[in-house]
Amino acid sequence: MISREQALEFLNKQIENKNIIKHMLATEAIMRTLARKLKIENGKLKIDEDKWGLVGLLHDGDYIPTVPENRQGLEVTEMLRQEGFEISKDVAQAMAAHNHMTGCNPVTAMDWAIFCGDSLTGLIVAATLVLPSRKLADLTVENVLNRFKEKSFAKGTRRE
Repeated sequence: MISREQALEFLNKQIENKNIIKHMLATEAIMRTLARKLKIENGKLKIDEDKWGLVGLLHDGDYIPTVPENRQGLEVTEMLRQEGFEISKDVAQAMAAHNHMTGCNPVTAMDWAIFCGDSLTGLIVAATLVLPSRKLADLTVENVLNRFKEKSFAKGTRRE
């Protein structure tokens, strides 16, 4: 399995837009937090926090102009394998499932976590930017939930 350091090196080489990398770092944080929470609440789930974090970190590693939108999430696995990294089936499935346009539907808890958590990063950033302080530390769950209800706010966020 690819290490976090190797993943960051791959992304910094592959992705020119630093905001996309920031988005992937935020998604990694969401995935790690969800993994910890689910591990505590449901001891029956075999959850590897590092694996979940890597899914969040790498899921948009193919967000480049040459990859069509309906292939984003699929191509990253092939790109990583071409670089010599071993990518497990469950990681490949989760990265593909995060983008509904790939036709790969979420099945596992990890798939659903990335599917839901991915678009929340945009909502969280947007909700932070409209605060007077523009600081993430000042954002509350209530702020996010209120903004989530506003369909016209952060339109790219999936709400279904």
